Amino acid sequence: MTRIVVLDDYQGVALTHADWDPVHADHEVVVIREHLDTSEGVLHALKDAEIVVAMRERTVFDAERIAQLPALRLLVTTGMANRSIDLDACRAAGITVCGTDGRRLATVELAWGLILAVLRSIPVADHGMREGRWQETVGFELDGATLGIVGLGRLGSAMVLIAKAFGMDVLAWSQHLDPAHAAELGARAVAKADLFAQADVVSVHYGMSERSIGLVGADEIGAMKPTAVLVNTSRGPIVDTPSLLDALHAGRIAGAGLDVYDQEPLPADHPLRGAPRTVLTPHLGYVTRQTYDVFYAGAVEDILAWRAGAPVRVLT
Repeated sequence: MTRIVVLDDYQGVALTHADWDPVHADHEVVVIREHLDTSEGVLHALKDAEIVVAMRERTVFDAERIAQLPALRLLVTTGMANRSIDLDACRAAGITVCGTDGRRLATVELAWGLILAVLRSIPVADHGMREGRWQETVGFELDGATLGIVGLGRLGSAMVLIAKAFGMDVLAWSQHLDPAHAAELGARAVAKADLFAQADVVSVHYGMSERSIGLVGADEIGAMKPTAVLVNTSRGPIVDTPSLLDALHAGRIAGAGLDVYDQEPLPADHPLRGAPRTVLTPHLGYVTRQTYDVFYAGAVEDILAWRAGAPVRVLT
């Protein structure tokens, strides 16, 4: 039987979010819950796999790794883009790469959860209540405050409407932002430095690329108000972690809400885990029941279509 390996199913739910029965008829499906963080572990798990289902960008498939997986013929990634997959190397090796549909607002919803959790100290208050304490924190209101959005693409644009519902002013910056487009959405395009200096909340929604690594660095964080907070639900390397840690420990910003990190899963001894005035979540932006329904149902459809000789949502 053809061997299918489903990677990085942290919660052990992959087989419950789609009807895998048509796949089981001709395939052995192996689900791996833990993250394989070494090449040896990945190669051992995938050495006989003809089909691999990868969850987002959790596992790297570069040219070197692909060359060591001669049995691999179909690589399915959840979503329609995955920077961890070398598409040229897959094409050269005769490996079909297919994607799946996704959902639009899950990450935006989590971004607002982090904003509220940081500004109202919700985790701290919850912990205090469970230890018998009462009213130890003073929050910060969104009404009348200014949101600065770094990246006004699909997700950044969705942030604007919600910010307006809270009564916020909205500033936006990206490298090629059209001021007229920003105005149509209800945001004001400003220079990067002005956004960081004026915003009460900075939320990062920028695409990951070589140019965006360290986009939010010491200068940007240093320009923020001491009462302002930074939220990143995009990609960890966009924010310079040492600069953020310095600002948090020195009290130069009020806090941070983070869902993404330079290294994932975040090591147990990582300094962010002990950083003050932070709310940390383990890259949960897209992790919802509805999104997983779409991802895994799409993965099954990709497998069956490929086996029938008519692959769908082909990336290469």
